[in-house]
Amino acid sequence: MTKPALPKIDPFLLWLVGTIIAASIIPARGAGATVFGILADIAIALLFFFHGAKLSREAVLAGIGNWRLHLLVLLSTYALFPLLGLIVARFSGGLLDPLLANGVLFLTLLPSTVQSSIAFTAMAGGNVAAAVCSASLSNLIGIIVTPLLVTFTMDGSGAMGASGHGSAAGLDSVRSIATQLLLPFLVGHFLRPVIGRWIDQHKAILQPIDRSSILLVVYSAFSAAVVNGIWHKVGLYDLAVLLAASALILALVMGANALAARLARLPREDAIVLLFCGSKKSLVSGVPMAGALFAPAQVGVVVLPLMIFHQLQLFLCAWLAARFGREMTVAPAVPRPVQGEAAMLDRAGEIGLPIPEACQPGVVANLELLGRHAETLLREDRA
Repeated sequence: MTKPALPKIDPFLLWLVGTIIAASIIPARGAGATVFGILADIAIALLFFFHGAKLSREAVLAGIGNWRLHLLVLLSTYALFPLLGLIVARFSGGLLDPLLANGVLFLTLLPSTVQSSIAFTAMAGGNVAAAVCSASLSNLIGIIVTPLLVTFTMDGSGAMGASGHGSAAGLDSVRSIATQLLLPFLVGHFLRPVIGRWIDQHKAILQPIDRSSILLVVYSAFSAAVVNGIWHKVGLYDLAVLLAASALILALVMGANALAARLARLPREDAIVLLFCGSKKSLVSGVPMAGALFAPAQVGVVVLPLMIFHQLQLFLCAWLAARFGREMTVAPAVPRPVQGEAAMLDRAGEIGLPIPEACQPGVVANLELLGRHAETLLREDRA
């Protein structure tokens, strides 16, 4: 019997920790901070431009019809997560600095990840097309929903954008985030017919650009936080509380999503999408959003809980995806039933079986009935 594989540490975690150490020892100050701030803004715009260019419209269209699954993912991301964030932030308020407690709440208001959600779904044998659609939809909605949620849940308790508090600040934040994130994303996506093939052929080159952009933004944010004394406010005790709060939120969300998938009788492939897309929070979107929503001196403290949660979710989801993938290799593959007249005729042509035109509607109806019975039996067997 082979021993269960332990989760591997993402090398990006080491780079992230190294960036925080570098910002703590040699923070950017004065004119240097201004230069790094401008470079960080350019890097984020470039990052979202490439994300838009990498998004396959065909993959989105292939998974967009699964509305029930997408609704469950959005409810998990923008209803269940914020509710748990409010509860945990309230009870941890006496244990943490108020700004750190707001950071815990902030991470629960963010959209889901895109790349890692899709990668883990594919590794686990899930519905990749639906994962692309759910994760992309979550991020596009988050550009508007996240700043509004921040305004409503943190008004008067730490959210201090450039325009102050209230609905005006929320609208200003939406406008700022849309300009920095949504606009380059849409430009990249609309240019996909021109540059899409090159992007797909050079994904291995573009990944370091993605991660370097995040590291640059983190360095800029943490430099400002160090200059304003973050390590005089945050100690090992605070980090332990943040880790415990992150683990609690992640465990509750993943447990609730697993239960929701069972109650909704989702097939295994869709349940995997709900588990991974509905339980993740995006560091890529979160750091620039924090920069638009909070004062510069606060950003480093606010995103610290997000960085802890981000690495914890990658650690756990990598282990779960590998486990689900091993289960797929052990279990015999079950072919999906042929659905639709066109698919039936294609399959009949492949095996050389002519089907008279008068019989085609009856054959399609029987195949669909058999498919429904097969899916019911498979769900009962997995239960």
